[in-house]
Amino acid sequence: MRMRDAAHLLLAALSAAVLAGCGGTPPGTSPTGTSPAPTAPAPSPSVPISPAPTHTDPPTAGKGDAELSILVKASESAAPDSFTLVCKDGTPAEGTQHPTPEAACAALKAEPGIVIRAPRPTDLVCTMQYGGPQTAMVSGAIDGRGFESTFSLKDGCEISAWNAARDVLGSTGGAF
Repeated sequence: MRMRDAAHLLLAALSAAVLAGCGGTPPGTSPTGTSPAPTAPAPSPSVPISPAPTHTDPPTAGKGDAELSILVKASESAAPDSFTLVCKDGTPAEGTQHPTPEAACAALKAEPGIVIRAPRPTDLVCTMQYGGPQTAMVSGAIDGRGFESTFSLKDGCEISAWNAARDVLGSTGGAF
C-alpha cells in the first residue's frame, strides 16, 4: 500500500510542476500587470458582401407549357449542340428534339424560373472557381412568358445556375 501512495504523490507532484510551467506571462504583456496598447480594428473587406435575403418565396409549380430553343457549346470554338424543347402540361410534346425531354419538362413544370435569369446584381459575391468552358443560351417562352438567358461555368454563381438548369440544358460535362 505504501508504494501505491508514493506513486500517487509522485504523479500529483509532476502534474503540479507541469501546470506551473504552463503559467507565466503571456507574450505581449508586461509582468507589472499593465495591458498593451489597444490594436487598430481589422480593415473591412474590400468587396462588399450582399446582405442575406430576408424572405425568399419557395418556387411554385407552373403549368408546364414551354417552347424553347437551347444552344450548348462545349468550348468557345466548338460548334453548338442545338435542342428544341416543347412541353405541354409538363410532358414532352410534338416537335421536341432534346436528349432528356421528360426530365426537362418535369423540371420546368416544377420550377418554371430555373432558366429565366435576372441580371446579376453588381454587389453579388461569387466564389472564384472555374467549372469549364461550356456556355449555353436558352430562349423561348415558359407558361406564356418570353425570355432569353445565357449560362456559363466561369464562377460559383454561374455554376450554381447551370446546375439548377442542367436537366433543361441537356448537356454533360463541366462542374456538375
